Amino acid sequence: MTDELSPAERYAQARLRAADQATALAPFREMYEFGLDPFQIEACQALEAGKGVLVAAPTGSGKTIVGEFAVHLALTRGRKCFYTTPIKALSNQKYSDLVERYGAEKVGLLTGDNSVNSEAPVVVMTTEVLRNMLYAGSRSLDGLGYVVMDEVHYLSDRFRGAVWEEVIIHLPESVTLVSLSATVSNAEEFGDWLDTVRGDTEVIVSEHRPVPLWQHVLAGRRIYDLFEEKDSPEGQPGTGRREVNPDLVRLARMENSRPSFGGDKRRGRSMREADRERERRQRSRIWTPSRPEVIDRLDAEGLLPAITFIFSRAGCEAAVQQCLFAGLRLNDDAARARVRTIVEERTASIPDEDLHVLGYYEWLEGLERGIAAHHAGMLPTFKEVVEELFVKGLVKAVFATETLALGINMPARSVVLEKLVKWNGEQHADITPGEYTQLTGRAGRRGIDIEGHAVVLWQRAMDPAALAGLAGTRTYPLRSSFRPSYNMAVNLVSQFGRHRSRELLETSFAQFQADKAVVGISRQVQRNEEGLEGYRASMTCHLGDFEEYSRLRRELSDRETELAKQGAAQRRAAAATALEKLKPGDVIQVPAGKYAGLALVLDPGLPAGRAGGHRGGFEYHDGPRPLVLTAERQVKRLAAMDFPVPVEALERMRIPKSFNARSPQSRRDLASALRTKAGHHEPHRRRKERSAAVDDTEISRLRTEIRAHPCHGCAEREDHARWAERYHRLRRDTRQLERRIEGRTNTIARTFDRICALLTELGYLHGDEVTEDGKRLARLYGELDLLASECLRDGVWEGLKPAELAACASALVYEARAADDAVAPKLPTGASKQALTEMVRIWGRLDALEEDHRINQAEGVGQREPDLGFAWAAYRWASGHGLDDVLREVEMPAGDFVRWCKQLIDVLGQIAVAAPPEGTVARNARRAVDGLRRGVVAYSSVG
Repeated sequence: MTDELSPAERYAQARLRAADQATALAPFREMYEFGLDPFQIEACQALEAGKGVLVAAPTGSGKTIVGEFAVHLALTRGRKCFYTTPIKALSNQKYSDLVERYGAEKVGLLTGDNSVNSEAPVVVMTTEVLRNMLYAGSRSLDGLGYVVMDEVHYLSDRFRGAVWEEVIIHLPESVTLVSLSATVSNAEEFGDWLDTVRGDTEVIVSEHRPVPLWQHVLAGRRIYDLFEEKDSPEGQPGTGRREVNPDLVRLARMENSRPSFGGDKRRGRSMREADRERERRQRSRIWTPSRPEVIDRLDAEGLLPAITFIFSRAGCEAAVQQCLFAGLRLNDDAARARVRTIVEERTASIPDEDLHVLGYYEWLEGLERGIAAHHAGMLPTFKEVVEELFVKGLVKAVFATETLALGINMPARSVVLEKLVKWNGEQHADITPGEYTQLTGRAGRRGIDIEGHAVVLWQRAMDPAALAGLAGTRTYPLRSSFRPSYNMAVNLVSQFGRHRSRELLETSFAQFQADKAVVGISRQVQRNEEGLEGYRASMTCHLGDFEEYSRLRRELSDRETELAKQGAAQRRAAAATALEKLKPGDVIQVPAGKYAGLALVLDPGLPAGRAGGHRGGFEYHDGPRPLVLTAERQVKRLAAMDFPVPVEALERMRIPKSFNARSPQSRRDLASALRTKAGHHEPHRRRKERSAAVDDTEISRLRTEIRAHPCHGCAEREDHARWAERYHRLRRDTRQLERRIEGRTNTIARTFDRICALLTELGYLHGDEVTEDGKRLARLYGELDLLASECLRDGVWEGLKPAELAACASALVYEARAADDAVAPKLPTGASKQALTEMVRIWGRLDALEEDHRINQAEGVGQREPDLGFAWAAYRWASGHGLDDVLREVEMPAGDFVRWCKQLIDVLGQIAVAAPPEGTVARNARRAVDGLRRGVVAYSSVG
């Protein structure tokens, strides 16, 4: 109590309070109605002390508070703060939040589509925009004090992750970096790298969820807890000892059990009745409820609003329709009226003629009932409305793809996972613990819910223990996807020269991780070298150099092995040649294998392309595989290993046309005729072959040198030889490890060197000088930057009309989804078709060059083939055709169409800047942008 404190203690407390009030953190804390968590305070204090911070915390834990404190510090200290996000939707959301707090005059927005108050002291932007500013040396960087990188774990993204590392490496040293990440299992490793490239960086990791998360399984009509907690304090799930719910284990065992019959008829009948009764009970408890039933059940339990993750766009749309057909209504009349008002206000700019093709009325009916889908195929405006209504509590059930889990601020009381398997672009694979954590992290709204709920639907053959492992594991490692690109190379060389650029790339997180892996290998090499010293000492011979003697013995052994392999290869080749000469009806002696002995050839089994081709649905890849009838009446397909030596026909027999290999009688009769026909032939005996080693001069020389060596007469020769063999094996293993080290060291720099060599050959670089062509490439960002630059240089797009240019540029950005049908795309005719054909030809030339320079697309480097699948849609839309016509012709969801149009607008803007001012391309690129930015594309604020 204060009254009990001494005057000195009261004075000390007053000093502490005064010191605390003097910090920037004190007034910042007063802006929030809730108290800050310890990890937030720790991170903010580190920032105020001048340190960079990496904050890794669960979804919904409030790590963006730290980013907002960086904004507060910048404004307090008269500096600028850039707040970067991975996607435009997040940028728009953050911009609105900061405008509400600090006012529109202090906050700007830059997303490529939008430029609002770009010279404000606080600017929200996508990470790509900041990367481009850094390469361009933008004046907007003047006075920059803080950069917040929200969702920094995106640097694992295979396609866009490199951008994060480029920004982190190239930011001026004076800028303090605030990195906000989901919970990752190697946060300390990432923090070590940040410390290396950015200076003093504090790593703050929080595993604590402010809203506890309960895990459940919904089977039949009942929601089971996944875990049974032992010795856990009330209201604090996960703090005690957790075991898998035994009820779920019993359900799994019951589902997997099979009826067992035996004993007398009466006992068997009673067991069947018992099994049927058990199955009836089982069916009443174990089944996967329908989507409307799931929502109805959650509603009854007070677990709405809920997000149900379905790993399919079509599945999300179907789920909404199923709920509507089932008559599900989650909103009362007042809520319905509010929904309609908001929707009509947000979509007022959409032309009436477009509403039908966009599925507006069906979408609105779902919203009014409190039900919606959310996926990338939706019109961006529609997605924004769903997000707004969900946050306001007017939409209570959302069916979403996993893209919703990536950053959008849309928490729910419950999250439902229909399945634990998803299509990863190549195959159906189990979701990872990291993905499970990301998805279920949406459950539990801070300040609204006292707890969140993750519900997994029961599926056939579900293993509760495996699910518990998935839910209880927190392994989500951050792996760099950084790779140099052509655009990056010319920008780096332009700013720093090749040598300094190489050094910068070696500071990437990708190289940092590769080098850390090298550390363990290097330690093993050191241990091996110590072992080699010991082996060398043990094989020392007083008569001479035993290492030299051992080398001679090894050379002899290697030469003998080589000759033996050559002989075996020659015999195999001769055997294959002999097999190719066999014909149906030949009687042979199979020399080896399980079916060695007399046999009749039914089918010579020649490889595809020869007389045999495909027979009986069997395809041959490894030489002839004759089908034979053995003397013991078996019909078998033999392999090359059954013929280690050449074989030839002993006799010929006629195979009756009536012979049926499946008939035992047919086989018996023909085998009997075979034995009679070939009875006078002696069983095949292999001829003893003269060894090639006998006549080999190299072997003779080595044997002479070995006998003449001083160590050959040593009494302990074989003992020394054993140590020498161990020495040789360990040295061979050590050299393999050293090659692995060489392969990992400077991998990024080596790729950069190859890219620079190719760019030099094409005339984009000349030593440390970036040519005029190179300066054009520096203005082109994207996967096909070099292809775009080559098209500009070769004048491929000169003379094209705006809509034709839009069709050609679409091939630079569009990439068909794996689920799309691989049909030949419809193309515009005339000049644009010729230009597209020329683009594919140029790509083929670049692809061959990349192969020459060992630039590997599989490693994320190089130019993928241009995709012409959006050319017709881009041409028609830029030509002024209506949305209904365009979407019907290309059969593409409106959201995808808008997204590709926005990316096309972005690349056309780059082309307009990079193209020679004297030509037609720059002017027509700007006109194409105007033709594309209309209707749904113009009024969709999110890309």
